[in-house]
Amino acid sequence: MKKIVLVAALAALAACSKQAAPPTDAATETAATEAAGAAPAATTAETVAADGKSSVGKFKVTSHDGKVYMEEDKADGTYVTALDGKVVETGKWEQRDRGTFCFTKDEKDAKQQCNAEKVEGGKWTTTNAKGEVSTVERVGD
Repeated sequence: MKKIVLVAALAALAACSKQAAPPTDAATETAATEAAGAAPAATTAETVAADGKSSVGKFKVTSHDGKVYMEEDKADGTYVTALDGKVVETGKWEQRDRGTFCFTKDEKDAKQQCNAEKVEGGKWTTTNAKGEVSTVERVGD
């Protein structure tokens, strides 16, 4: 609804001034879509992981106790973690910044947890709130 008002305002400005640009086709299409009752298309901002690449991908995580997990962080903000080929955890993830990776397990009353991440000397580590350090390796996109 707000976009329809915006498009109308832009059209009024264009009629009064030669300097104002008419609404773009994308803005008009979005306004028409919302007017028809459909939700606008979601846009996902690309996030950057500690290694400087996309946060989306497949990762090998070796925990502080030596267990090796395979994790897939998906573009829709969900993740799947497997141990020995069996799914052991699912949830939602968020890359707040290059050094902060947060996740919320798909469990009743789960609270978001955040890990500090960094790459030093070519080694990518993630440290949880307890101070336990795990290593991370990117294994696929």
